[in-house]
Amino acid sequence: MRRLGSVQRKMPCVFVTEVKEEPSTKREHQPFKVLATETLSHKALDADIYSAIPTEKVDGTCCYITTYKGQPYLWARLDRKPNKLAEKRFKNFLHSKQNSKEFFWNVEEDFKPVPECWIPAKEIEQLNGNPMPDENGHIPGWVPVEKNNKQYCWHSSVVNYEFEVALVLKHHPDDPGLLEISAVPLSDLLEQTLELIGTNINGNPYGLGSKKHPLHLLIPHGAFQIRNLPSLKHNDLLSWFEGCREGKIEGIVWHCNDGCLIKVHRHHLGLCWPIPETYMNSKPVIINMNLNKYDHGFDTKCLFSLFSKIDNQKFGRLKDIILDIN
Repeated sequence: MRRLGSVQRKMPCVFVTEVKEEPSTKREHQPFKVLATETLSHKALDADIYSAIPTEKVDGTCCYITTYKGQPYLWARLDRKPNKLAEKRFKNFLHSKQNSKEFFWNVEEDFKPVPECWIPAKEIEQLNGNPMPDENGHIPGWVPVEKNNKQYCWHSSVVNYEFEVALVLKHHPDDPGLLEISAVPLSDLLEQTLELIGTNINGNPYGLGSKKHPLHLLIPHGAFQIRNLPSLKHNDLLSWFEGCREGKIEGIVWHCNDGCLIKVHRHHLGLCWPIPETYMNSKPVIINMNLNKYDHGFDTKCLFSLFSKIDNQKFGRLKDIILDIN
C-alpha cells in the first residue's frame, strides 16, 4: 500500500463552501462561519475523490520529519506572516472585494523575518525562486525543533535525537481495533508529516495527561483510515458524524491518488468540535516500549522512560494513561 499523508499546504474542502454572517463556533471573535454547500468542489472531483482513501483528521499541530545537521529531525510548523503594513493592505484588498484584480506581494519587504533555519513547505507556489503566500497571506513553512528550545518544549518531549526515535501513536499492526504507543525510529518517518497531540496542544480535545503529568504523542497523517464511510453526500456525511461511533472525530481527510489532500471539518457541516467522547478515546491502547536495545538509559523524567515503566500494559482509553514521574 502506498504511503499516505504529507500536509504541505492548506487543504481544500470536499464541498463548495459559502460564508454566512454568523459568529463562528470554531474561532473565537470570528464574526462569520464557513459552511459546506451540497455541491462537491471542482478540486475534489479533479483529484478523483471517489477513489481516494478517507482517513481521520486529527486535532493537534502539524509537524514534519526531514534531515537537519545530517540526521532525521522533527520540524515544527511556522508560517511566515506579513508585517503590519502589508497585512493592513491585504485586508483592505479582501474587504474591497476586488476579486477581478490580483493582490501583489513583495515577498522581500512584506513579511516578518523568520529564523535562518526556516524552510518553506514543499508544495507552495514559487515565483522567481521566492515562496509565495497562500490565500490567507501566509507562507507555510517549518523550523527544526532544537532540544532546549522552550518554545517547542512539547514537540521536544516526543523525540530523542541521541537515539533518533519518536513517540508514535498508531493502530496495532495485528489488531486494527487496538491502538499502540511505541518508539519509532525517526528514519522510518522521514519526509512524512505528523500531528502532535496532547495536554498542551490545541486545548487538548482528547483529554491526554494533566497539567501535573503532561502527555504528548505523534500521529502520522493518514494513520487512521476510515473503513465504512457513507456516500459523498452532504446529508449522509452529516448523519454519519452525528450518529456513528466512528464519526466522533474532528473531520475527514481524503488522500487522493495524485497526492492531493481534501478535507471536511465538523464545523463545515455546522457541527461542534471538540466533543465529550471521541472515537480515538473509545479504543483500547497498549504500550510497546521496548528500549532494551539502547546501550544506556534515557533521562528518567522523559516520556520514553516513563512509558518504559508501563511497557506491555493495556489501557481502556488514552485518557486513562497517567505517567507519574515520582
